[in-house]
Amino acid sequence: MIGRRSHPEASVSTRRAEAFTDGVFAIAATLLVLGLTDQSLGAVRTDDDLVAGLLGLTHPLFSFVISFLILCVMWMTHVRQFEWIVRIDDAGMWINNVRLLLIVLVPFTSSLDTTYSDFLLGRVLLPVNFFLAIVLGWLQWVWAVRSGAIVDLSPADARRLGRASISAVVISGAAMLLSPWLGSIGFVLFALDGPLTRLLRGADAPVSPPVTTPHERGATDGEGEGRG
Repeated sequence: MIGRRSHPEASVSTRRAEAFTDGVFAIAATLLVLGLTDQSLGAVRTDDDLVAGLLGLTHPLFSFVISFLILCVMWMTHVRQFEWIVRIDDAGMWINNVRLLLIVLVPFTSSLDTTYSDFLLGRVLLPVNFFLAIVLGWLQWVWAVRSGAIVDLSPADARRLGRASISAVVISGAAMLLSPWLGSIGFVLFALDGPLTRLLRGADAPVSPPVTTPHERGATDGEGEGRG
């Protein structure tokens, strides 16, 4: 684990928030597959029937894959953010909790997209779900910058990374606006996330905080737990 300097005004260690968040993302990503198992292949009596049934799962499979990949992108963003965030207070935890509430809804809204894509709400709710969750992820970084929870970045670099995170907000917003016509197909816009992120960041990403020695890391962890 990357060692962090102890923030002088830290309220609690970020380790438990990180572990809880990792667990929620892992469970949500795993539950997505239930949307596939709920699908019927119809009456299968021959190989041709099975092939036809599997081809009928094209949209459910696409919805599963794209939802899984976007959850992975959001988890990677979470990991990168907490390379820099050294403490978390009540406001930060509640922002994270509300975001996780939206994350655990993804398997449900994904199943709606799979089963009821012929209806407007069936197509729209999954993109809305992702958009709101991504906005909360961006707000978490805004909170971290304004609360002084980031100590290893200059204010200019912190703002640059904040601008870069707007990329996912813009793309998910566009996918949401297009969802009445395209449904989850609009998520292919996330292929533009990398170039748009680099454009908004304006320079190379800052390197990770320096790794501490085991002795320093143990001392830091002890201080963080004492405050918690």
